[in-house]
Amino acid sequence: MPVAVLPLHRRSPADAPRPGLRRNLRRLVGLAATVLVAGGLLAAPAQADPSVEEIEAQITEQWHKLEPTVEDYNRVRSQLKVNREKAKKLEKRMQPLALQSELAMGRINTIAAKYYMTGTGSSTAYVGSLLASGKPGRLAEQMALLDHLAAGERDEISKVLATLERYTDKKKELDDLIATQDKQQKHLASSKKQINAEIKRLQASLPKSVVKAQGCPTITGVLSDKANIAVATACAQVGKPYVWGATGPSSFDCSGLTQYAWGAAGVYLTHYTGSQWNEGRHVSHDDARPGDLVFFPDHVGIYIGNDQMVHAPQPGQSVGVESIYNVGKPVTGFVRPA
Repeated sequence: MPVAVLPLHRRSPADAPRPGLRRNLRRLVGLAATVLVAGGLLAAPAQADPSVEEIEAQITEQWHKLEPTVEDYNRVRSQLKVNREKAKKLEKRMQPLALQSELAMGRINTIAAKYYMTGTGSSTAYVGSLLASGKPGRLAEQMALLDHLAAGERDEISKVLATLERYTDKKKELDDLIATQDKQQKHLASSKKQINAEIKRLQASLPKSVVKAQGCPTITGVLSDKANIAVATACAQVGKPYVWGATGPSSFDCSGLTQYAWGAAGVYLTHYTGSQWNEGRHVSHDDARPGDLVFFPDHVGIYIGNDQMVHAPQPGQSVGVESIYNVGKPVTGFVRPA
C-alpha cells in the first residue's frame, strides 16, 4: 500500500518549532550579540566629536542670532526710556488740571445743590440724579450737565475738562505702549541670555591641543586645522632674516610672514598690515587663540598663546618668538583670519 509523503516545503504541525523554543532561540541570539559587542567584535559605530571648525560654525550661527537680538533690545530699551520720561512729564502737567477739575466739580456741586434746594429750573431732577451717580467720566456727559449751568461757568469748566481728557487719553496711550515695550524688553533680555549661554557652552566645548612646532615653545590652546598649519609654518621660519617687502620663503617682513603662514593654510592675506586688520574677525585679548594675528601700530605678528607671538621684527633682526609686550608698541587688537 503506497505511503503518502508530504512535500518538502510543507510540514505537519507536529514538525513545526514550538513557541517556547523560538523564544529561547531569540534570547540566545540576543545574548550572543551582547557578548560580541562587549568584546569589540560588533562594536557600535562611535560618533566622532565635532571638530574646532564645526564648533566655530555653531558659534558663528549663534552670533548671527545674537547681533539682531542685541540691536532690538537696545532699540526697545532706548524707546522705553524716552516714553517713560514722556509719561512722567505728562503726569506732572496733568496734576494741576486734575486739581482744577476737582475745583470745577466742586462748583458744579454747589450750583446743583442750589438748584435742588430752591427748585429753580425745570432740570433740577436731572442734575441731581446725574451727580448722585458719581462724577461724570466722559466729556459728552459732562457737557450735558454743563448745559444746565450759567454760561460763564460752563465755558470755564468745559475747557479744563476737555484739556484734562486729552491728557488722560494721551497718558493711557503712553502707559499701554510702555507696558508693551516692557514685555518686549524682558523677552529680548531672556533671548539674549539664552544665546549668550549657548555661546559660552560651545566655547567651553572647544577642544584644546598641545602643539610642538619647530622653532617655537610648546603651544597649548584651541587651534583649528588651518590655524595649526599657520602656526607650524610661522614657527618653521624662526631664524630667517627680516627683509623689507619680502614674503618668503628665505626672508620676510612682518606682514609678509603672516601672509606666508596663513597662505600655507589656504587663506589669502594681503601683503599689507593695514589690509590684514580687516581680513578676519576681530576678537578680544581674552578670546585670542594661537594663530590669530596680533596687531601693533604699523606691525603684525602671529599669536601663539601665553602672550607670545612669532614675528619678523625689523631690519637687522630675524624672525623670532617674543612677548607681545616687548615690542615697544601697544597692542591694538587681534584678528582671526579663519
